[in-house]
Amino acid sequence: MRLAILLVVVAAVLYGVHHLLLRSEGRGEQRRGGSGALGNAFLEVQSMIEPSKKVVLEERLKETTEGLESGDPPDGGGSR
Repeated sequence: MRLAILLVVVAAVLYGVHHLLLRSEGRGEQRRGGSGALGNAFLEVQSMIEPSKKVVLEERLKETTEGLESGDPPDGGGSR
């Protein structure tokens, strides 16, 4: 019986989180990371264990930041 109640509670929480994420995405509040976002997250954790990985992470983030400051218009925002 406890397992059934636990499953219902977990399902309700997951549904609620899913609904909130859909709502925020519809309002444009949520930005999806690229394929490198997950890799950067794992590299951040690994840099705590192996300090040499911190240099790699800093370079990746620096390259990302430099690309955003190029002054070029964003992709897909051009005129038709």
